[in-house]
Amino acid sequence: MCRFLLYKGRNPILLSDLILNPTHSILTQSYDCRLRLDYRRPHNGDGFGVGYYTSPTLSSEPCIFTSTTPAWNCLNLERLAKKTTSSLVFAHVRATTTGALSESNCHPFSFHSLMFMHNGHIANFGALKRRLAAAVRDEYFLHVEGSTDSEWAFALFLDTLHSLGASPASGGPFGHKVLREAMLGTIARLNSFLDDAGTTEPSLLNFAATDGHSVVCTRYVSSRTDEAASLYFSSGTRFHEYKAGGFYRMERHDRGQDLVMVASEPLTFERGDWVTVPTNSVLTINRQTVLIHPIVDKYYQPDPSYCRSSEFVESKGMVGREDPAVAGAAAAGVGGVAAEVAGMAAVGGAAAAMVEGMA
Repeated sequence: MCRFLLYKGRNPILLSDLILNPTHSILTQSYDCRLRLDYRRPHNGDGFGVGYYTSPTLSSEPCIFTSTTPAWNCLNLERLAKKTTSSLVFAHVRATTTGALSESNCHPFSFHSLMFMHNGHIANFGALKRRLAAAVRDEYFLHVEGSTDSEWAFALFLDTLHSLGASPASGGPFGHKVLREAMLGTIARLNSFLDDAGTTEPSLLNFAATDGHSVVCTRYVSSRTDEAASLYFSSGTRFHEYKAGGFYRMERHDRGQDLVMVASEPLTFERGDWVTVPTNSVLTINRQTVLIHPIVDKYYQPDPSYCRSSEFVESKGMVGREDPAVAGAAAAGVGGVAAEVAGMAAVGGAAAAMVEGMA
């Protein structure tokens, strides 16, 4: 399985301060992944990708750099990251589950202003691929260049967005509510294909998508009893190196927030920096406000005290449950986070619950 990271801030960040320098940066995770248990293939070395948005005067489309070279061994990545800033960044390191080692299979994927990446797998993808390909419009079918389940999931996301009356080719912005509805629709359609194929193995669907303005992410498993792959978020007013040697932390000067990060693994080991995203929920970033909704479908678990099993996700080489190093994050409090709650408890006690339903 892979690792991904995204940053959305009021101000641009130097890419090296995000993907290279922190003690547990995503580059470090490519060879020293703390929340993977797959000792047979412990590295995320099957390529990487970085996508980021530049000045709107240049284009609304993201700039994407991908390579099949392992991230830890790519000199060009280091050179670019030290001289590039952006206020919205996607980064991904790959460990193959489906698809060959090629640049066309490296995340993030893009279509006009949209970017997409995935950590996990679609179960029984070989049996689903023909159904999935037949379900999308020609422009999205023809846009697929690689062979991964993730890129086909992106094609389905584009098709679902189109069906909502928001043409992906228009460049957006589409609004956080429309992006969220498209993401939920994508998962619902995938589940329908899985059911039609008689698939019983759960799928791990940690997705992230953006139109360059809003961001939507999911932490999801197609099971009522199993845990999903890990996902965390952090928000504050400043992410900086407070001690030489890559020791970064999130500062919070008031109840507002100027930046949000979402990651498969925390970039720091500061207990108060990171909050666990609940299993089977969708996280939306609108400006710098984090909104969290439960995904209410047949795999929804209404009992907040129910303890999901981590056996399946661990069998895939990943950790699903909260790492002890960040277990105190919820109690530490994350200012400025508004968790929109529809029949669920506020995230880890750290978020202020704002009940608005699933509009």
